[in-house]
Amino acid sequence: MIIDRTKKRSVREAFGKALADIGKQNENIVVLDADLSASTQTKLFAKEFPERFFDIGIAEQNLIDTAAGLSATGKIPFAATFAVFATGRTYDQIRNTVCYSNFNVKIVGTHGGVTVGEDGATHQALEDIALMANLPNMSVIVPADYAETYSAVKYAAEHDGPFYIRVARASLPDVFSEGVEISPKAKLIKEGKDLTIITNGETLQECIDAVESLKDWGIDAELLHIPFVKPFDNESVLTSAKKTGLVVTVENHSIKGALGSAVCELLSEQLPTKVVRIGVDNQFGMSGTASELLSHFGLDAKSIVKRIVEIKK
Repeated sequence: MIIDRTKKRSVREAFGKALADIGKQNENIVVLDADLSASTQTKLFAKEFPERFFDIGIAEQNLIDTAAGLSATGKIPFAATFAVFATGRTYDQIRNTVCYSNFNVKIVGTHGGVTVGEDGATHQALEDIALMANLPNMSVIVPADYAETYSAVKYAAEHDGPFYIRVARASLPDVFSEGVEISPKAKLIKEGKDLTIITNGETLQECIDAVESLKDWGIDAELLHIPFVKPFDNESVLTSAKKTGLVVTVENHSIKGALGSAVCELLSEQLPTKVVRIGVDNQFGMSGTASELLSHFGLDAKSIVKRIVEIKK
């Protein structure tokens, strides 16, 4: 599978467009933002349905509590802001108001991971998935491109309960076709026999390129894309790990508490297998371009290939 990197689309725009489209189909959809509607692209919904859009301002705790209140009246609220604010500044409200009460609130964190770029460490959420995945009743989705982000928004709207969707800042090449369905079932991108690479989000494109390059080294890698960190597709991971005997996880996030941790916990309990986690290891981010930071943290295709070749020596 070859990714055309010359053609990219904004996944944030996919989020905004999905909101506007499902808003036409369901009048109970309401959208809330924290003074960032141009960046999160919730402005696309606001333009279509100004009476169902609420800019709460720079008051993220109020954003979540207001969404919870709207949910209690039968509305389906999508609350959006940057991922670092959506999960960090609001953790108490999400835990005790949304999740404890199992309210039907959809939280969308845009600008996740090191690819936020020049805004630097304060704006690069590297703990958001871990925070959300550890909350009872919360489902967590990390889509990989435009089409899958659109599908994730639609899926969350159609399924009851709290959701966290993490959306990248960067425009990304298309991996999936329009209309792709998303579900807790992992997607097998490529079969292989020598090792299993497991990833999600925008690092999927890097892993696809890495798998192609690994062929030059005589390494036949299997690639699993797992957009749902929670609920987690145990079966697909166990099946692949049993076949290859080596697993490498790649995520634009801390290696603690998210995708890599979920894989390690599963395999240590049910199928002891060597796992190598590639991600951010107990560090804050830094300022730089998205491509520079992917390279610095070992998350670009070239770095992934180098790491795997070293492992397989």
